[in-house]
Amino acid sequence: MLYLKTDEEVGMLRRSNLLVSKTLAEVAARLKPGITTLYLDRIAESFIRDNGGVPGFKGYGGFPNTLCTSVNDEVVHGIPSNYTLREGDILSVDCGVILDGWYGDSAYTFAVGEISDDLKKLVEFTRASLEEGVSEAVAGKRVGDISYAVQQKAESGGFSVVRELVGHGIGKKLHESPEVPNYGRRGSGPLLEKGLVICIEPMINLGRKETMQMRDGWTIRTVDGKPSAHFEYAVAVDKGKADVLTTFEFVEEVLNKT
Repeated sequence: MLYLKTDEEVGMLRRSNLLVSKTLAEVAARLKPGITTLYLDRIAESFIRDNGGVPGFKGYGGFPNTLCTSVNDEVVHGIPSNYTLREGDILSVDCGVILDGWYGDSAYTFAVGEISDDLKKLVEFTRASLEEGVSEAVAGKRVGDISYAVQQKAESGGFSVVRELVGHGIGKKLHESPEVPNYGRRGSGPLLEKGLVICIEPMINLGRKETMQMRDGWTIRTVDGKPSAHFEYAVAVDKGKADVLTTFEFVEEVLNKT
């Protein structure tokens, strides 16, 4: 069952996703070699609470923190820790909030200092594959059109697409129907209708597509130890053009100043 939101409900989701977008910018402002992922987590939690929200991930299914911080070959769901970021790392930060009962959810992969050309290309193609997917999130198309667009863009750069983890619907629950895979066939899957709000989140690997879960029960890594990147938008399906509820503008304002 797909839960189609009213214009008013989409407006509420826009507010919660705006808070996520601003939280990621707070992370961006402090991210540099020599700091820990746990420090970034505390910054994010304070900012969310100071702005009237509640961390959306903390306690969700037992997850212990506000952010998922996934470094290098960690694909997603990395737990913030005393790991000290190093020059040349990439860090994917996934953040969720609850504001007035509605969820926001977004992710961004950051370069820590100067990164290799291979990693720059991985990050660039992952971001571009997200944008390609968003361009298909219009009423009358199907989930498979989004999936196909993401996969084609990622694989055109020589990268692989994670299969085990997918995007999702979002609303008063963090995960709603439908699932939104990052691979698939055009014209397949549920019909996209105005008012459907989904998270599109490519998880793209430099090496093989296979992943494994670590003993902490959360962290997902690549099986070959090669890096992975992750970007995520919350998107309201609309007629003619997708309505993107998340924005990376705040993050990029910060990054362009440094």
